[in-house]
Amino acid sequence: MTTRVMFSNNAEAVAVLGKNDEHIKLIRSAFSAHISTRGDVINISGLDDEVKAVKALFSQLQNIHRSGNVIQKRDVEYRLSMLEANKSGKLSELCDDIIIMSSRGRQIKPKTIGQKTYIDAIRKNFITIGIGPAGTGKTYLAVAMAALALRNREVERLILTRPAVEAGEKLGFLPGDMQEKVNPYLRPLYDALNDILGVELFQKYTARGIIEVAPLAYMRGRTLDDAYIVLDEAQNATPEQMKMFLTRLGFGSKMIAVGDVTQVDLPVRQLSGLEQVAQILDGVDGIGIVYLNETDVVRHEVVGRIIMAYARQEAKHSDC
Repeated sequence: MTTRVMFSNNAEAVAVLGKNDEHIKLIRSAFSAHISTRGDVINISGLDDEVKAVKALFSQLQNIHRSGNVIQKRDVEYRLSMLEANKSGKLSELCDDIIIMSSRGRQIKPKTIGQKTYIDAIRKNFITIGIGPAGTGKTYLAVAMAALALRNREVERLILTRPAVEAGEKLGFLPGDMQEKVNPYLRPLYDALNDILGVELFQKYTARGIIEVAPLAYMRGRTLDDAYIVLDEAQNATPEQMKMFLTRLGFGSKMIAVGDVTQVDLPVRQLSGLEQVAQILDGVDGIGIVYLNETDVVRHEVVGRIIMAYARQEAKHSDC
């Protein structure tokens, strides 16, 4: 069987093939099919199943580029691993699932099957617990879903919070009022919203109280109706704080709590509320619990290797 893939322009060809052809070299090494390039055309020949798989792979990479995203080596490696695991059929769902457009016109969508499962859980449930390592998009995708709900007027306000555990009793040594003291710990939430909504719209919504970014302690005693509430760094919430947070859920609201249970900053022997709640609420109707792993990391490819290296080291210690 012989087929071809056409690029719409030279920029797309360069993006798909990769710098110094690093993407196409990876693809060639994974298949026995003959893959040749000439100008803006890729020719593919070989066994039917392989040719179809290679063409589908190039089409997926083209979709990444056309959605305004940069194609990373990690994107190619992930798709090749899914082909090897016979999960390539699910990859087509990622291209079609556009959550929202960023302020710079970039399509925000799940990039891995794990992220797709996470997004679907948020859509389906009132409360979603997302657990996974750094770089898996837990916070960013949660904020994107919250921004979408706000834009579609499904909720009246957006509340983003996180424990200020790192500050502890040292808050008194920091300049400014309480809000200014905890702002450094809320920076990732500000960054995500600025990217998705744009700085001007984010500041406008914040000034009007439509968007509230506050430390977890400020949630006590409140009932949150018609709101989208995201708790970031939830691994640093105590069991008592986690219970307090989840019971703030009001009518017409959704909650997402995300964190990495391998990076707990609580005092030694203090149980993480995130780790506990994932066990307590497992199987409860209306609550989704999603575990992401190193295969869902969408940062630099080395980040995934770092996570795996630490996991191996921790496994060695646990065996001792």
